Amino acid sequence: MSSYELSCDEGCKSRNTARLDRRGLLDIETPRTAKYRVNRRGVAKARELIDAHQYRVRSRWAGVQPRAAEQNSFLKANGWHEYASWHLSLTDGAPDETKARYAFVLGDFRRLHRMGLVPCYYRAAEWEHTEVMLAAHNLLVYLDKSRT
Repeated sequence: MSSYELSCDEGCKSRNTARLDRRGLLDIETPRTAKYRVNRRGVAKARELIDAHQYRVRSRWAGVQPRAAEQNSFLKANGWHEYASWHLSLTDGAPDETKARYAFVLGDFRRLHRMGLVPCYYRAAEWEHTEVMLAAHNLLVYLDKSRT
C-alpha cells in the first residue's frame, strides 16, 4: 500500500478508508458489518402466521414497516419476548432486550408481509449473511406454496 491515504472531511459519517495500492488502484476498506444469526422464534412465528393465513402478499413495505413509535407501543403492550418473535435474526454481541439485538423485521406486528420478507432476503444476501438469507428464502417458498 502506498502511504497516500484519502479520507473524508471532519464530520463525515463514512468510516471507509481509501488507499492507493502498489498498482495505483483505489483500495477501499469498509468497516466490519454486524454478524447475525437466525432467530428460531422469529422463523416459528412466521410459519404460524403463514399457516393461519395472517399475511399480506402485496403491500407497500415502506408504508407499513414499523417505525420507532410503533415499535415502542408494541414493546410497551407486549414485551420483549413477543417483539423478538417478529424478527428473523439476532445481532451477535448486542444485549438482550435492546432494539439493536433484533434485526430483519418480518411484519407490521399484526401480519407477516411478503414485501417485508423480500428485503430481508436481499439485504442478507447483499451483506453475505447466508444463514439469514436462506431462512428468508425458505419462508418465502413456504408462503408461496401455502397459497397454491
